[in-house]
Amino acid sequence: MESNLSNFSASSAGKQKRISLSAYKFMARKLFARKTEINLKNVAAKSWDIAPGETTVSPPAIFLPGQLERVSAWEARFFPFEHPARTMHGRLRMDHGPTRGHLIKDVWLIDGALYKGNASLWLSLNPTKLPRIVVDTEIERGAAYCTQNGNTWFGTWLMEDCVTYALACNEGVPVTTAPSARFPIFSQAPAYENWLGMKPVRLRSAFFRELVLFDDLSNNRSRHLRYRAMGEKLLSHVNYASHPGVFILRGGDGDLRLLRNEIAIAEHLHKTRGFRILDPLRTDVPTIVATCAGARVVMGVEGSQLVHGVNVLQPGGALLVLQPPNRFVSYYKFLTDRDNQHFGFVVGTPEGDGFKIDIEEVERTLDLFPV
Repeated sequence: MESNLSNFSASSAGKQKRISLSAYKFMARKLFARKTEINLKNVAAKSWDIAPGETTVSPPAIFLPGQLERVSAWEARFFPFEHPARTMHGRLRMDHGPTRGHLIKDVWLIDGALYKGNASLWLSLNPTKLPRIVVDTEIERGAAYCTQNGNTWFGTWLMEDCVTYALACNEGVPVTTAPSARFPIFSQAPAYENWLGMKPVRLRSAFFRELVLFDDLSNNRSRHLRYRAMGEKLLSHVNYASHPGVFILRGGDGDLRLLRNEIAIAEHLHKTRGFRILDPLRTDVPTIVATCAGARVVMGVEGSQLVHGVNVLQPGGALLVLQPPNRFVSYYKFLTDRDNQHFGFVVGTPEGDGFKIDIEEVERTLDLFPV
């Protein structure tokens, strides 16, 4: 899709000056006015359903007796539906809302945040209070597919924001926030964008005559189909055959979830079950996709690195997550439930500033998965 984007600093310096002065006045009102901020979507000129919602019943996770009793802390921000313990037991009625679009007119993008009147929406965490405002770009109709969480975590960007990109292409110029020292682009993002055919416009500041925003967090059929289509695009670049599984190393990257015997487990599974071992931090995207493609089981410590394998995991495949006892997360189960895959887990025991997983429990849990 071609960008409908005009840089009017080159064609009209006077117009740029008026826009910039207007932006400064706007920011001053935001800083000093004592008004309650409202969500930008609430001032939409138009809102509509892009895809319908649905209701499903969740399957139980696959795990050995006594695993949940080891959990000392649950990750609260990942409770989109139910407490993780109830989610693991399954058989829950899951109401997935519709995918929605919102059209807002005359919107400012300034330092990672969107503004209109007294309404705002942050696309990046903590924009500066007094940013340098030079608004030299005007877009007639844009569509923002990025989110605050997607700009913060690589896994969320790849599993959620990239899936919404397909919606943005249908509604306007697909736009996302430009990288900065505080919010750099993920190192593997350019390669994934290339293989997925993504060509977003990256902006630090802009004025939109019309801007479309999305509600795209519901795991309905539309999101399922777009995610599977994304996986098929990645698979189209490699030749592959079915293989037993891939163990994706986490190491010490990101939020610390240090599995003390991670290498020992990976090497054991390579020897006994033919698993491939992948270190995504030391591997390029083509090799990552080729290694994960065809895996019947994706396995590793809970975290963003697992998304490399989940992206190309086929229906009927399995995800086995090794959970630290002090940070149990249920996020991936919502995806495997949606995409007709099996989800299992093993909870570790504390060891120093990390945790340890019993290899025998891993073997026994693998044996519980359907053939």
